[in-house]
Amino acid sequence: MAELLRGKPVADALGESLIPRIEALQEGGIAPTLAVIRVGSREDDLSYERSILKRFDLLGIDVRLFELPDDCSQEQLVSTIDAANADASIHGILMFRPLSDHLDEEAACDAILPDKDMDGVTQGSLFGVFANRPIGFPPCTADACIEMLRAYGYELDGADVAVIGRSLVIGKPVSAMLQAANATVTMCHTHTRDVPAVAKGADIVVVAAGRPGTIGEDAVRPGQVIVDVGINWDAAAGKLVGDVAFADVEPVVGAITPVPGGVGSVTTAILAKHVVKAAERIRVG
Repeated sequence: MAELLRGKPVADALGESLIPRIEALQEGGIAPTLAVIRVGSREDDLSYERSILKRFDLLGIDVRLFELPDDCSQEQLVSTIDAANADASIHGILMFRPLSDHLDEEAACDAILPDKDMDGVTQGSLFGVFANRPIGFPPCTADACIEMLRAYGYELDGADVAVIGRSLVIGKPVSAMLQAANATVTMCHTHTRDVPAVAKGADIVVVAAGRPGTIGEDAVRPGQVIVDVGINWDAAAGKLVGDVAFADVEPVVGAITPVPGGVGSVTTAILAKHVVKAAERIRVG
């Protein structure tokens, strides 16, 4: 049986570590504040919003909600972003995506100042990730993968890591972050000739393909660490599943993140960490 790498203890420990930093900011007259921009009322956005409000309230981080109708114009959206950019009391901005089809999501993302971009959606933030420079912030889920591995004591320096997926949300940024930690990274995608062979040869496998069952028993071996980033709804089973065929893989590998209850559980705590760091940058500046 594999060790289950659960996210809750990691998120709780990260939250506890932020409290003295938040208190220090507050003593200096700075209230760490996140602006949440939501277009429409998608249930997944509302669920994430509720989890943010709950965790941030416990930590003492302020949240300001900017709610726009689903049929809002591009001008309304950009005007809201500009207002949050210009407000010095707001340290971070999170805009829920995907946006409605009539909106230009790329333009909206790039309207956010990189210094206030909490989820790695701007070109400036992504440059910071790929150049390993303190510009903006990485995507929260990519950062959560690194946080999970470090929290459970897995050495990244010199590790062979296979990343399954090459999106700008997870695959590419987490690959860059792993390389910055001195891991040797192989990125697999839909044109990779033998994904199971590559995955089987790695010490750590990060799976972010967006498709259930991407990694099965044929792609793993004993002792490996599997980080499953996928969140998919299995209508037949009536539950959330990851990108890994958990029932087949878990008996073989050394450790694996469950879905739900794994990486996703850490994402909100990472968002809080980004807001605190953004506020600290303002204080230092």
